[in-house]
Amino acid sequence: MKYLLMIIIFCLSISCICYGDKLILINGDQITGKFDCLENGKLDFTSQFAGVVTVDVKNIRTFNTDEPVEIHFIDGTIIHQKILTAVAGQISIGGGGILKAQEFNIFDIASINPSKVSPDESVSPPVGQEPAAEKEQPKPVKWEGSISAGLSTTRGNTRTDNQNLSVDLSKRGQKDRITLNADYARGEQEDPDTGEDDVTEHWWRTRAKYDYFLTKKFYIYGQNRYEKDSIAKLDRRVIVGGGSGYQWIENDEMNFSTEAGLASLYEKFETKTESNSEVSAELGYHFDKKLWQKIKFINDLSYYPSTDDVSDYFLTTTAEIRASITEKMFSNFKVIFDYDSTPAEDTDKTDVKYMLGVGWNF
Repeated sequence: MKYLLMIIIFCLSISCICYGDKLILINGDQITGKFDCLENGKLDFTSQFAGVVTVDVKNIRTFNTDEPVEIHFIDGTIIHQKILTAVAGQISIGGGGILKAQEFNIFDIASINPSKVSPDESVSPPVGQEPAAEKEQPKPVKWEGSISAGLSTTRGNTRTDNQNLSVDLSKRGQKDRITLNADYARGEQEDPDTGEDDVTEHWWRTRAKYDYFLTKKFYIYGQNRYEKDSIAKLDRRVIVGGGSGYQWIENDEMNFSTEAGLASLYEKFETKTESNSEVSAELGYHFDKKLWQKIKFINDLSYYPSTDDVSDYFLTTTAEIRASITEKMFSNFKVIFDYDSTPAEDTDKTDVKYMLGVGWNF
């Protein structure tokens, strides 16, 4: 009897060694056992007494593993480390000695110990269990964008012609993002006395921007802007700058980011022999949101105050409403507001441009 008791105690000790992982649920329950894997938002855990338990990630407070596991983060990072318990909704990784463990949000993890089954292999689920949903594949990196154009003309007592064009291109990778934009407009009106066409509007602008994400949210960027406006007597405005930004929200319904940096701003006006070149701070944001199923609002702003005199600044902001007509086709109304505290002689500090058109998404 004595030896039998010793054998039972020994077996229980071995069991505890083999099942040293711990799973803590948000309701306070704790399960001791062996961590298996985490995939598709589900965690498989082998309990000492209940066998294999599958738990939805949203019901997990935290967990730990006695052995290193293969951790795949949603940004593509893969590490092999033990997992330690942490505060609610997080886990702790690393540490030891003088090194401090680093905490991560559970929802930043794509998978742990993912299955190695090849695409050609098929595994039948246990009797009575539904087949697992296929793992969502990452979206291919490709160029996306839109082009829109507007045209208006009048004939009779007055003769006017107005055209505008906008092009937007972007490519979002796991670690970077490229954005290209261009806008153009021209308007003419016939002088009834001379019969000649007077140019009432003629301007264009372009922007190229590159963002590199150091983390899921934080990025550094560089950008270049170039624009001309014959009515405002702006021969050219060139802005080259860079800095850092934070992507607060990024999904199909809404995007919001803020940025801060430095820029070199160069302006040359037709009425001035000397050009203006200065170093400016660079502050801005981008915001877009689906207001309804077929209505989208887009807004961005950039502010360039001189580092020598904050009262000398250039500000530009764009607001646009897009209404879907078909899956690809849309109509849009865009307003561009520019304010230059030091404009050309005999011109206003404020410029407001209105663009109405029809576009195509691709």
